[in-house]
Amino acid sequence: MIKLTALRIGGLLRLVLLACLAGAAAGLVAAVFRLALEQADLWRSSVIAGLHQWPVIGFPAVAGGAAGAAALASYLVQRFARHAAGSGIPHVEAVLNDGLAPAPLSLLPVKFFGGLLAMGGGMALGREGPSVQMGATIGSSLGRVFQLSRRDATALLAASAGAGLATAFNAPVAGALFVLEELLRRFERRSAIATLGASASAILVARVLLGPGPDLTIEPIPPIGLAGATLAAALGVLAGLVGVAYNRALLGGLALADQFSRTPAELRAAVVGGAVGALAWFAPGWVGGGEALAQSALSGGVAPALVALIFVVRFLLGAASYAAGTPGGLFAPMLALGAQLGLLFGTVCHWSFPGLAEPPAAFAMIGMAAFFTAVVRAPVTGIVLISEMTGGATLLLGMLAACFASMVVPTLMGSRPIYDSLRERTLLIEEGEEQARAARGEGDHK
Repeated sequence: MIKLTALRIGGLLRLVLLACLAGAAAGLVAAVFRLALEQADLWRSSVIAGLHQWPVIGFPAVAGGAAGAAALASYLVQRFARHAAGSGIPHVEAVLNDGLAPAPLSLLPVKFFGGLLAMGGGMALGREGPSVQMGATIGSSLGRVFQLSRRDATALLAASAGAGLATAFNAPVAGALFVLEELLRRFERRSAIATLGASASAILVARVLLGPGPDLTIEPIPPIGLAGATLAAALGVLAGLVGVAYNRALLGGLALADQFSRTPAELRAAVVGGAVGALAWFAPGWVGGGEALAQSALSGGVAPALVALIFVVRFLLGAASYAAGTPGGLFAPMLALGAQLGLLFGTVCHWSFPGLAEPPAAFAMIGMAAFFTAVVRAPVTGIVLISEMTGGATLLLGMLAACFASMVVPTLMGSRPIYDSLRERTLLIEEGEEQARAARGEGDHK
């Protein structure tokens, strides 16, 4: 009995140490990735501003450059790591829940540089998807090197994925919650310990490079009242409806891309990239992940008509960018849409109820959590993520009411969470590729 207990304790300590090591490595990679993306965004804006002096050559140069970057990102995916396409979170979920083989370590450079090309070129994609998949790949590789049991290898992979998300948004608690609420969908003590250790290690390393401050800033807002909570619930209903539409747009974009499967993937990505580059020429602040757009919505200084136009453009751009098949996630564009939706809703509320205490920016913050919940169906992660990203917790009641409503509406409408649909698609693609390889093998044998 004593020997068995010692072995159990030793196994747990080994998992904890590996989780901290994997978390630190994931934090370092994700932090460098984030800094590289920030520099790419600055460089893109600077180049566009400079080329506006020569519009005749500037416009085709910007559109062509974005198209070339997207095409090269797609080439890296198609040539070296097909699982690097898109967010990567559906693939991680398929590995954890459906027995799909983990991605090899060779995915890391493809995800890193492919994501840098696609997002640096202006695609409406987020850094969190690549950060999660790169973290998961680091964890699975360490699990293989140290020959962990299947149970501990799964825990380490999930914990490392959460560390990537924690670093992407400087949100360690949300990163850990995402593992338990979305990736694993269960609370198991061993996995929880590994997840907390990995997220903490990731943030300790990342903050050396990124600093401790929250990603977004918002003016102090007093706790929300009964009237504000009621309106927040109404915003949740609206976010639920729009979230259903957004999920359909994302899946519809992928289905449309499938219709052109005989067209080289690089060409399809170039078409989307060229369109993004054209938009960037006229409105450079409207492209990219959307963090700046979310910040402007939280600041509340944008005209409602312009916010509405940006929302429509970004809604379509997000679906088109994801369908291009380059590396990039859904979180950041989704949060930008939620902030804009909330700002519009809050502005209308102030027009309708001039004495309303809560400013429109408060509804922008609530809208981020509500829209995230409507699309992903992970309300606890959404609430904690927005609280950590903004450094504020006074709107928890409003976010709770909104997320409750934005959970109910899509569920009643029969709309599946986006990552469930994307995971199923990943499995179908994997099954088709296995059948194709088997058919080629049979042909070669004959």
